[in-house]
Amino acid sequence: MPLRSGVYIVPTHRWYIERTVWLIAGCVLLAATSLSVLAHPLFILAVTATGLASVGVSLTGYCIVGNLLARLGFTPMLGRPDWRPGRAYFMQTDRWYLERRIYLVVGINLSIASVLSIAHSPWWLLFTGFVGGAMFWFAATGFCIMANGLYWLGAEPRLAPLREPGTPASRSTGNEVPA
Repeated sequence: MPLRSGVYIVPTHRWYIERTVWLIAGCVLLAATSLSVLAHPLFILAVTATGLASVGVSLTGYCIVGNLLARLGFTPMLGRPDWRPGRAYFMQTDRWYLERRIYLVVGINLSIASVLSIAHSPWWLLFTGFVGGAMFWFAATGFCIMANGLYWLGAEPRLAPLREPGTPASRSTGNEVPA
């Protein structure tokens, strides 16, 4: 993977399945982390479940929340090419593109940090809270620290940023959004 520069921002022109999943996951992480601090440490198990679900999505493409959102009328931007409304939603798993790597790395980090918050120190909750806030921010603005780190390291994104009319594309992913 060649190193690159610039800032990668996912499209925020509409609420598609993956963007809404990031918002919901961020809210769950913030709530579970807060409840772990304020009510009972075992609320961190909701963070662990979110982390394991994220790893599962990266490996299989199946997302429970994504399927609920599809039933509510949301459409995917990373769904399999043969997806149609009324069918089960699966994220594309044909290659390890940037957004799929985010699901994997976030899931592993959340799972490890949540276990460490119980077994080692509650200070690890700062990390799970940070990730929850970052996911909420990612959904709201399209900017993600980890996505940009992976982008700078050369990971190819599948979600193409929106382009102005008449601006040539640097590459074609098949998922460009018409301007």
